[in-house]
Amino acid sequence: MKPKFKQISPLICEFEWESNVSDQLLREQLGLKSAVEKDFSTELCELRMGFKTLSVLFSKPRIDFEIKNWLETFSLEKSTHSLPEKIWEIPVCYASETGRDLESLAKTKKISVEEVIALHSKPLYRLHFYGFLPGFMYLNGLPEILYTSRKSVPDREVPVGSVAIGGEQTGIYPSSSPGGWHLVGQTPIPLFNPTLDIPVFAEVGERIEFTPITFQEFERLKRNPKPPKFR
Repeated sequence: MKPKFKQISPLICEFEWESNVSDQLLREQLGLKSAVEKDFSTELCELRMGFKTLSVLFSKPRIDFEIKNWLETFSLEKSTHSLPEKIWEIPVCYASETGRDLESLAKTKKISVEEVIALHSKPLYRLHFYGFLPGFMYLNGLPEILYTSRKSVPDREVPVGSVAIGGEQTGIYPSSSPGGWHLVGQTPIPLFNPTLDIPVFAEVGERIEFTPITFQEFERLKRNPKPPKFR
């Protein structure tokens, strides 16, 4: 299904899908993104992805019917993008010292802390886009039983590396910041380095696997951080 087109301003347009968030939808988004980059290469300032959207910022005003006509000729079937197979292994310490909301979340769900950990660390999560903070990964694949509305009163400070649940997604805070997601653990692995040409290690479409570690392992890796592994 082709996305809907919306003109936000003379410089900004947005494509929006009505499909459920899935690997197939991500393939379609990446296919459309590649086509926009190719066909409007001289006029692009920025492309931003959401779970169901692709927003385009042009360097000069565009007339909406020009983009609509282009979309009519666009072949979604021919442009569907393949997803990478790389899986990144992220060590996570699920403990009261590193996940301040772990126990309260377990009580809310009426399951044990051990069950929360097992459920959260079992899936291979798909990276759909970066947002909110530089390097903040929005991951799809959270088990439905762990879906939890964001906090009505956000925390003033969330520690760097915190692994959290917000709504139907899970993610990792790449830096210390305020936040309204429920903190279930923390990784000692650095996620974002603005001094590098490519400041993040994972590309959109790659997968993330959380590997539980002890608090002692967390402290050791925090003192001597290592880059994430992949397979």
